[in-house]
Amino acid sequence: MNILGIETSCDETSVAIVTDGREIRANIIASQADLHARYGGVVPEVASRKHVERMLPVAQDALDAAGMRYSDIDAIAVTNRPGLLGALLVGVSYAKALAYALHLPIIGIHHLEGHVYSNFLAAPDLACSFPLLVLIVSGGHTQIVRMDGHGQYALLGRTRDDAAGEAFDKSARLLNLPYPGGPNVARLAEQGNSARVAFPRALLGDSMDFSFSGLKTSVRTFVGKDAGQTSLPDIAASLQAAIIDVLTLKMRRAARQTGIRTLCAAGGVASNLSLTASLQAMAEEEGCRLVIPDPVLCTDNAAMIAVAGYYRLLTNPSDALSFDTLATSPM
Repeated sequence: MNILGIETSCDETSVAIVTDGREIRANIIASQADLHARYGGVVPEVASRKHVERMLPVAQDALDAAGMRYSDIDAIAVTNRPGLLGALLVGVSYAKALAYALHLPIIGIHHLEGHVYSNFLAAPDLACSFPLLVLIVSGGHTQIVRMDGHGQYALLGRTRDDAAGEAFDKSARLLNLPYPGGPNVARLAEQGNSARVAFPRALLGDSMDFSFSGLKTSVRTFVGKDAGQTSLPDIAASLQAAIIDVLTLKMRRAARQTGIRTLCAAGGVASNLSLTASLQAMAEEEGCRLVIPDPVLCTDNAAMIAVAGYYRLLTNPSDALSFDTLATSPM
């Protein structure tokens, strides 16, 4: 089954074609990072207009890369929640028009469910390895989810304020680093001493919840008082360590409390190599298997949406063309 996936929830216009939930035939991603860098962050109206410009060319590029025509597509999966409403509407409108014109089934996919299923591209045998623990860690979301089967999720922990990616990005602005902040902090941290600054770790007792707003405030306070006495690489490395320590500790706690031995991570922050190393070391200590997709599949992409759509269609009917587009929605 060839699923055409569409992802336009933020500032990437992406179209992918995935066969049988495991073989990526094409995964085209048109990033707007350079466009939004001048503003220090994503401007929703600018993002929406750029999606309109790029939607059709990116879709054609995906078909060309896969060596296919629209007649080869069996179903369409599109992100319809959560995200920037204008950006989502561009992708959803295109997907609905395509489904109507070609008489194809269509599935609206939750963006975070797409991130979960990016792991199935890295390790297709996960489809037979339930239950799973998944750390979803991105610019807007930080969650630990238990997955007991396709479409069967239990939220074990979530951020009570800022997401990990948000802490990276906003702290990067305090350090006068360019957008996107997270990757620039990570690059700078490679040259620094992570023990140089004792930034706080909010552990919230025995819960699996997260809190990063205090860390962001601590960075702002430190930068205001430090007056350039501490090198930027040392500050970046210390900031990164504070975030990674908490993410790793919470996943260790989740593995111990649930007894689940297969751990996954997804979302843009999961592409951070220091986080990958920390989670891998923890998984080996706990006797767990760790799955993390390649970096291109951690960030927003349509291949993960196509995979999620494939597994939804195996067990559920397709959606009506009247399904909603939502800026916010719980998973």
